[in-house]
Amino acid sequence: MTTQQAKGVAFQALHEGAPFVIPNPWDAGSARVLAALGFEALATTSSGFAYTLGRLDGETTLDEVAAHVEGLTGVTELPVSVDLENGYGESPESAAEAIVRVAEAGAVGGSIEDYDPTGRLYEPGRAAERVAAAAESARGVSFPFTLTARAENHIRGNPDLDDTIARLQAYEAAGADCLYAPGLQTVDEIRAVYDAVSRPLNVLALGGLSFAELADAGAQRVSVGGGLTWVAVSAFAEAARAIRDGDFSSLEVRIPLREWFAQG
Repeated sequence: MTTQQAKGVAFQALHEGAPFVIPNPWDAGSARVLAALGFEALATTSSGFAYTLGRLDGETTLDEVAAHVEGLTGVTELPVSVDLENGYGESPESAAEAIVRVAEAGAVGGSIEDYDPTGRLYEPGRAAERVAAAAESARGVSFPFTLTARAENHIRGNPDLDDTIARLQAYEAAGADCLYAPGLQTVDEIRAVYDAVSRPLNVLALGGLSFAELADAGAQRVSVGGGLTWVAVSAFAEAARAIRDGDFSSLEVRIPLREWFAQG
């Protein structure tokens, strides 16, 4: 078994080498498939995990997420980073506690965002305090833990690039290891963020730009959020509609599950 120390070191090293893709499984089975397909690290998706519980994004608890992380890290030896939303609480202490909980569950990375589930962006100073508390907590575990700080402007109705950059700079100063502004749409936006910070940059793949274009613009790490979940759900719903209407042809699909699980 790969130790958590080794996973933490390997995950850090990925942020110092060539740009890489970190896909987002929604359950243990999808995690095993992604491991078998050759990816080097995994990240959870809050929206995809919430879907598995029959809920919307933002409706899970820290206890449930910790159990989810235990499930993922129990079936793959890849490093796992966790989407911790806002840290499951208003206070900096909540963000710090969220880091400890998922580290105990087997994760070697996690992200804290600056958006509250009630529907507001945190004031920048308050958001930086929360990142600082999470960073202190991450430094307190016994293995390397990569903290990602997220500026949510572009997916929360406030596509202000200058404010996004200022927030990410503040989070870098507060101790974040990796920076992330989901929702950047263009090469120019990504490059502007990259040029303004000195920490590795995570970029959310939205389908319009290739990996090569994202990496050339400055992305060190490319994630897909809930995207893979929705690809799977879309295929499931399309097949279910056909079955409802009497067409069972979609059930002829076969996948090499034994092969994937043997490798993953």
